[in-house]
Amino acid sequence: MKKSLRLTESAIMLALAFVLSMVKVVDMPFGGSVTAFSMLPIIVIAYRYRTAWGLLTGTTYALLQMLMGLKNLTYATSAAACVAIIMLDYIVAFAVLGLGGIFRGKIKNQSSAITAGALTVCILRYICHVISGCTVWAGVSIPTSDGLIYSLAYNAAYMVPETLITVVGAYFAGKAFNLTDEKLKRIPMEKKAATNLLSSLPVAIAVVVCFVMLFGMMQSEDGFDITLIASADMFKWISLAVILAVGVIASVVIRVAGNKKQA
Repeated sequence: MKKSLRLTESAIMLALAFVLSMVKVVDMPFGGSVTAFSMLPIIVIAYRYRTAWGLLTGTTYALLQMLMGLKNLTYATSAAACVAIIMLDYIVAFAVLGLGGIFRGKIKNQSSAITAGALTVCILRYICHVISGCTVWAGVSIPTSDGLIYSLAYNAAYMVPETLITVVGAYFAGKAFNLTDEKLKRIPMEKKAATNLLSSLPVAIAVVVCFVMLFGMMQSEDGFDITLIASADMFKWISLAVILAVGVIASVVIRVAGNKKQA
């Protein structure tokens, strides 16, 4: 593909990703948020122009995110902690978005390939934040005792919905556009794809509801307290599991019923 087109597309997608990152559905008190598909533009670029260019674009996006979060460096307890925050919460965490196209050519179906790539980078980003949480932020915003457990829970609270949004977006981007052509071309959506979109809504809603409930479990009269997870009522955990199960079952039923109707 022409270099000028690649540069133009990458610049537009970077700007779009940056703007979408400020559209926050939920903003966590100690960092992290659920955004409106903010990671998707970088993943699309990575899929279109391969991993090397994707990592370069992802790193550029990471630097932009770091500039927006410079105030977080004031909480660093040492120079090493400052470097760790920069690397784990920004540079590596967002540069990995450039791996969004690693399954291109390895998985024949385009939507499946970019979806697998999106899921992979979301998991990698989550791991970066968890490591940062239980090391750099332990004793600051996360308890020193059982820091890993609380870091897993806190970062999952926003990364699970963010991952779901990104993965669903990647799937339909792969269905709606031919991402490997020199110029993006729209692919007419089949009825099956529309059914898949509808079937994804119940589980998406269930995850968001579970997130809201989980976030509520970490609230006290004095504000946010992540340690409250450990003392949460068992009924609340059962409710979370039931809501999620209902969402998954509803999605499966809609998909099966839709596929039978089209057969």
